[in-house]
Amino acid sequence: MLSLFTCFEANFGSARADDDNPRLTPLVQAVQQCRKSVVNLRGRKNVPDSSESKEGSKIKQVNGMGTGIVIDSRGYVLTNYHVVQGVKEIEVTTFDNVKTTAVLLAHDAETDLAILKVNLGQPLPKIKIGTSSDLMLAESVTAIGNAYGYEHTVTTGIISQLGRTVQLNDQQIYRNLIQIDASINPGNSGGPLLNMNGELIGINVAVRMGAQGIAFAIPINDAMEVAARLLAQLVPAEIHHGIVARTVFVEHQPHLIVQDIESGSPASKAGLNVGDRITEVNGNPVSFEADFQSSFLGSKSSDEVKMSVLHDKKEFVLAMGLETKSRVVADKSWELLGVRVTPISKAEMGDRHPDYKAGLKITQVRTGSPAALGGLASGDVIVAMHDYRIESMDNLTYVLTHPTLTQKEKLIFFILRDQVPYKGEMRMAKLEK
Repeated sequence: MLSLFTCFEANFGSARADDDNPRLTPLVQAVQQCRKSVVNLRGRKNVPDSSESKEGSKIKQVNGMGTGIVIDSRGYVLTNYHVVQGVKEIEVTTFDNVKTTAVLLAHDAETDLAILKVNLGQPLPKIKIGTSSDLMLAESVTAIGNAYGYEHTVTTGIISQLGRTVQLNDQQIYRNLIQIDASINPGNSGGPLLNMNGELIGINVAVRMGAQGIAFAIPINDAMEVAARLLAQLVPAEIHHGIVARTVFVEHQPHLIVQDIESGSPASKAGLNVGDRITEVNGNPVSFEADFQSSFLGSKSSDEVKMSVLHDKKEFVLAMGLETKSRVVADKSWELLGVRVTPISKAEMGDRHPDYKAGLKITQVRTGSPAALGGLASGDVIVAMHDYRIESMDNLTYVLTHPTLTQKEKLIFFILRDQVPYKGEMRMAKLEK
């Protein structure tokens, strides 16, 4: 029986990888390299019926189509949000005609990007991600997509211009787009724009209606930043490692660099340092922040993570045990503020205040702590700090770990004492690095 990712050989001829074969051009090799990492998307969605009707506006069903790109072998797919927005059942077809469905996990409407999850029971080949930092005008590119429902259609062209701003309507504005002249049609949205090395350099997103040879793609560097944020939302809420890492391009090559480490966190205890370059997590290469975030998908707070790290040009392997976020929040609120808190139930919150429906109830205040000096007492309900509502432990985590907030001398807080709102301030304690 042919395996899932070899059966295409029976349906699609492949020229021999021979230097003397004039048919095996860079373009052919680029497409062969990445076509198995492209999936076709279909689904039905409801849209406003623009046809005139005396009964007012109506809704009609249309067949939607688009393309997705595998960015994690476990089936995480990057596409445009408008492709799957409002689609109840997202139908997926792989390169070798295996059909399944996908689930929309996260999206960002402003940048029109989304993360889907495809479950096939076996790995999907991850696409090779390049960079959009060194693109050249007139550079040859190719696009693969579900054009008008014709699956895995390949078109070619050149880069016509960079940094374009395109406004499709009042709700959608794209910035810093790559302009290309490759044929992009309905169904291509969400698909890959490739360079001649077979590397992903953009996400095809829009065409200029009525024009010929004018289409646009989101630069992959921008898209991967958004993908990292979306994937971070999918990491289990209880997971905590204390690492802030960002992608830095060195001679146009992506390097994952540690920018900050929380004091007392698992990363700090493992010996990780600011400025270190993380190259692998659990044996999987990482170069983009999105790779790093996806490494923790499905993790548990009891797991141990092994990271390959470059420190002063020397490679080390570090073992890092994850922690539960709730315990970390409790420790930080006690050390920095001098309080222990617990989420207050809706029943207990009641109708204390029309503007606040949730908060964190103070259960203990340490004598002489910033909270005590600021006038806080057991029983008070914290509802906001600075301009951030505090409705959950995650909200408090954000405030207590946000660099721009923790560097301030004073922390503004809002509490409810019984039904009376109070505003105050306290000086945060500094944790030793």
